[in-house]
Amino acid sequence: MFTQVILRSSRSSSIRHHAGNWHNTDHVQQGGRLMTATVRDNPAENRFEIFEDGRRAGFAVYKLNGDTIAFTHTEVDSAFAGRGLARRLVTTALDDARRRGLAVLPFCPYVRKVIAADPESYLDLVPQDRRSRFGLPETTG
Repeated sequence: MFTQVILRSSRSSSIRHHAGNWHNTDHVQQGGRLMTATVRDNPAENRFEIFEDGRRAGFAVYKLNGDTIAFTHTEVDSAFAGRGLARRLVTTALDDARRRGLAVLPFCPYVRKVIAADPESYLDLVPQDRRSRFGLPETTG
């Protein structure tokens, strides 16, 4: 069964959960054309993957250990550069970690960058006693 939730955003989005796999699909205008970007959790490969119009554009690798998810690497193919897909991929993965009640360990520099750029939204996912290890502030503000 699919559960659909509409996100409040300037773009059209939907979130679905099916058979243990989490999906987030965004529809965005780009260069006068409607593009579809979908983020999927692929637990068999231990990574979130982002697809644009059905083509895999990138992925964020993770290690899941109990109630903690450690992000170790994020990569977007250069053919998809400049479209904001890496940020969309990481914010979707972080939002999923929040939804699942997971603590986040951002070993990946890009994941750390996203958290640092929007601490009000994501800093609380990183355990306070681990933040300094990642160069993150103890608190927001």
